[in-house]
Amino acid sequence: MYQLFADATLALHLAFILFACLGALLALKWRWVPWLQLPAAAWGVLVEATGWICPLTSLENHFRERAGEAAYRGDCLGHYLSATIYPEGLTRNIQYVLGACVLIINVSVYAWLLHRRSMRHR
Repeated sequence: MYQLFADATLALHLAFILFACLGALLALKWRWVPWLQLPAAAWGVLVEATGWICPLTSLENHFRERAGEAAYRGDCLGHYLSATIYPEGLTRNIQYVLGACVLIINVSVYAWLLHRRSMRHR
């Protein structure tokens, strides 16, 4: 059962990461999305900029340990993606770049959205 909880937490974590990074695109269709997405993006930038460990990583590790598996050290991105994308590990500089990417993507989409809405009102 704990294995299922760990996998579900991982899936939720991945969904959150995708929403934080790309959820601004949903604001192009639904006006309420920024109320959820902007705090998610801010959290993602903050976690990457400070090197904090996301609580979802700790929760997943808890479930993995309860299922008899080994927990991993570091963050979710570092554990699951850095071996593929960054074979030498997730460094602070890479975390800064990831945080900047989240920020740039979101600022760009929201700036375009605001520009588009202001053009409609003219």
